[in-house]
Amino acid sequence: MNPIAALYMKNGKKIVIELLPDAAPNTVNSFIYVASRGLMDHHAIQRIVPGSWIDVSYTAFGKKEAQYLIPNEFELHPEITPLDSHPGAVCMGGYGADGLASCEFFFPLRDCPDHKGVYPVFGRVLEGMDEIYRLEKVKTIPVDFPIPGVEVNEPVEPEIIDRVELELHGQTYPEPIRMKEQKLPPCWK
Repeated sequence: MNPIAALYMKNGKKIVIELLPDAAPNTVNSFIYVASRGLMDHHAIQRIVPGSWIDVSYTAFGKKEAQYLIPNEFELHPEITPLDSHPGAVCMGGYGADGLASCEFFFPLRDCPDHKGVYPVFGRVLEGMDEIYRLEKVKTIPVDFPIPGVEVNEPVEPEIIDRVELELHGQTYPEPIRMKEQKLPPCWK
């Protein structure tokens, strides 16, 4: 059985994700590493781009312990065929050659064929797409962002993940393999 992550929102809603270790093992390990330490709890969703995606965080949840980069999944595992990025998928963000974010995951709101092999799909939404589509429509304000050309809008009223609960079905998952060179992005500072 695949691990399950439930994101309990402060508004009483929840988003349930099936993690897919066969599709992106190191990415799943990283998500579990961060979530199991409570580093995603009490976090306000940081970026909404209507019609494109919802980025849960672009600051590695503002926690030093979550501010690390992992290698591109398909360099670590060239034998794995990347999954398609589309609504209902859960993807890990990244910073090009510098590596994938430890835990900056996002929910695509459209088909994103250009993500394939770049931002690994490591989960799928089992429950809560209605909440994701609600988040897409909340009122936002633009935010200055230290990386040129990146559109960032954050909710006017904070949309908070109260807690993340994991169901690992008795399995253990190792710490993620990390990039040897840790060139951290400016938005983590």
